[in-house]
Amino acid sequence: MITNRSATTGWLFAAVVIIVLVWAGAAVAEERSPINTGYFGSVAILGYDPVAYFTDGKAVQGSPDINQSWLGATWYFASTEHRDAFAAAPMSYAPQYGGFCAGSMSVGLITDNIDPNSFRIIDGKLYLFGGSAGIEQDFDPVAAETITAADARWPEMEKKIQGQ
Repeated sequence: MITNRSATTGWLFAAVVIIVLVWAGAAVAEERSPINTGYFGSVAILGYDPVAYFTDGKAVQGSPDINQSWLGATWYFASTEHRDAFAAAPMSYAPQYGGFCAGSMSVGLITDNIDPNSFRIIDGKLYLFGGSAGIEQDFDPVAAETITAADARWPEMEKKIQGQ
């Protein structure tokens, strides 16, 4: 036998479920930054300093205390000098394809997983990869072709990332 109390509880539960589903759908529909911040959070390139790739020639972990917001993401830096250089010319230091894996981008895939230690600087531009396996054998010999393919796919992939 259904009592008024259990019927009321059932309707209340259903209303809560509907509200949660509508809220979740709205959250999914929000526009995402075109910058790779991994699966959680809003920190670009896993907190590595984008300027250090150019000045130090290697991946250097940035500090949460030295940061800059740009394109909906927070960028960490190893020094205030690096932060200031980035702030003055972010396009000169930001990785290509929003920091998503360049190799995956070249074949039309969006992968959030990157290895900040797996990178190349080609013609003054930073390219990040999901791992070091195969970069020397698979990427380096065909870097120009891979970059051309990724460049061609990036506008479409950027729209997908942003949920457009």
